[in-house]
Amino acid sequence: MQPLKALVPVRLKKAIKRLVAPRQPSRSVSLYTYRKPDGTFDLDRYREVQIAGNKRKLDWVFADEDTIRFISSYLRNSSKMPVRGLCHGTRRGLEQQWFADHLGAEMIGTEISDTADQFPRTVQWDFHEPRAEWEGRFDFVYTNSHDHAYDPEKALNTWVDQLAPGGCVIIEHTSEHTAGHSNELDPFGADPDVLPYLILQWGKGRYAATEVLIPPFTKPSGHSIWLFVVRRVDV
Repeated sequence: MQPLKALVPVRLKKAIKRLVAPRQPSRSVSLYTYRKPDGTFDLDRYREVQIAGNKRKLDWVFADEDTIRFISSYLRNSSKMPVRGLCHGTRRGLEQQWFADHLGAEMIGTEISDTADQFPRTVQWDFHEPRAEWEGRFDFVYTNSHDHAYDPEKALNTWVDQLAPGGCVIIEHTSEHTAGHSNELDPFGADPDVLPYLILQWGKGRYAATEVLIPPFTKPSGHSIWLFVVRRVDV
C-alpha cells in the first residue's frame, strides 16, 4: 500500500505548502520566531518569556471542567478505556485533576515554569522535548497550550511518540488560538479550518487528525471550541 502522504492529491499538497511556506505569510497560520542578533534560534529567550508569562498568569485558568468532562465522555466511549493520561502546559494542574476525577485515570501534567512543583501531578518540563520513560506510555495526551509551541511540528511529534498503542492526542483549539492571536508569549496560531492540513503535513503519513469534535457549548469566555483528535495512521 502507498504511504499516506503519497495518496494526498497534488493540489492539496500545493495548498498545504502555500499555507506553511515561511516566506509566504498567511492570515491562516502564524509563528512568532525567537532570534538572537546573529539570526539563530534563541531557546533561552523562549523559555524566559514562557516562564514569566506563567508566573504573571498563575491565578488565571484557561482550561474548564465542562470541556474536560466532554473529552472524558468521548474517551470512555472509545475503543480503549484510558488508564494513563498526560497533559501538557497545565499551569495550575487542574486539567489532570479533572481527568482523574472523571476517568479515574492515572494523570500527570507538564509545565515549563519552576512553579510546577507547587501543584499536584505536575512536573517541570518543556513539552517539545522527549522523555524516555514517557514514550509509548499514555492512552491519551491532551493540551490546550499548543499555541505556546515555538515549533508545533516538533511538539506534536513528541506527543504522538508518548502514546500507547491505540492512544490519541487531543488538541483543544479555540478562537483564542487563531493566527490573529499569535505573539511572543503565544507564538503559534492557526485558524481551525487549516489545522487538520498542518497536522497531516507534520505527520508525514505517520499520524493525522482523524476526528474533529465540537462541544455543544463555548468556553466560559465565549470562545468557540474545536477538539482535534490525532491518531497514528496504519498504512
